[in-house]
Amino acid sequence: MKKTSLFTLGLALTLVTAGCGSNGSNNNGGAENAEPASANAANSGGSAEKVTKIVVGTGTGFPQVCFIDENGKLTGFDVELVREIDERLPEYEFEFQTMEFANLLLSLETKKIDFVAHEMEQNPERVEKYLFNKEPYAYWRNKIVVAKENDSIQTLDDLAGKKVLTGATSAAAQILENYNKEHDKDINIVYQSGAANDTVSQITSGRVDATIAADFTLSLIDPQAKLKTTGDDLSAADILFVFRKDDADSQKLSDAIDVALKEIKADGTLGKLSTEWLGGDFTADAAK
Repeated sequence: MKKTSLFTLGLALTLVTAGCGSNGSNNNGGAENAEPASANAANSGGSAEKVTKIVVGTGTGFPQVCFIDENGKLTGFDVELVREIDERLPEYEFEFQTMEFANLLLSLETKKIDFVAHEMEQNPERVEKYLFNKEPYAYWRNKIVVAKENDSIQTLDDLAGKKVLTGATSAAAQILENYNKEHDKDINIVYQSGAANDTVSQITSGRVDATIAADFTLSLIDPQAKLKTTGDDLSAADILFVFRKDDADSQKLSDAIDVALKEIKADGTLGKLSTEWLGGDFTADAAK
């Protein structure tokens, strides 16, 4: 069985010339003369099946979703799901490239990666620019998160004039930005830098008043239960992989992944992965 490897930036720039049109540059020169991965596979064994290398963009700062464990291994729900999909698609070989969350979609647009695996919600703003696969692998409900003793915040209106922490380009950021576009009194959006994992300390210390997070993430980022969710769901959305839009190779890859995902759902593997990494099965709505 082929194994998905942890894809470092240097290796990405040297090898990736085939995956869905990715064409990163080579620091040592000569990338444009390198033989495509598919051609290498076909020529090496005569009758060897054509294999296309795919660069998967993800992060390292999302606990239990995509992170580096104590042994220095990239792992988590999204990572292990991609590895399972890879095992079921012999025509492709997936390799990871890790980066800050805010750089993922730009890297997709510039063909440095071929698809994004980072718990990406489908929303109208993203649908205009990107292709999503059709088979969801999880389902998010976004809520306001505050300090446990804070009973003054229940709605987005209550956040007006307050500091709210979020990640740039995230679905939560889109909720806050849309609110500010539609209201006179703005929420003070504080964009979290890099892979910072200090959400709990920022809220409990009063540096910010709140954040917005998916229902399953609170226990992952706050194991000591210093925070709580409050108010109604702000949004609910399918979680999908993100690809380049209007790209034939991306569409073909997306379709193949959908086939594999249906199998992974049907045999119970998806639910098991969710329970193992996220502490519960957050794929029930996605399975419909």
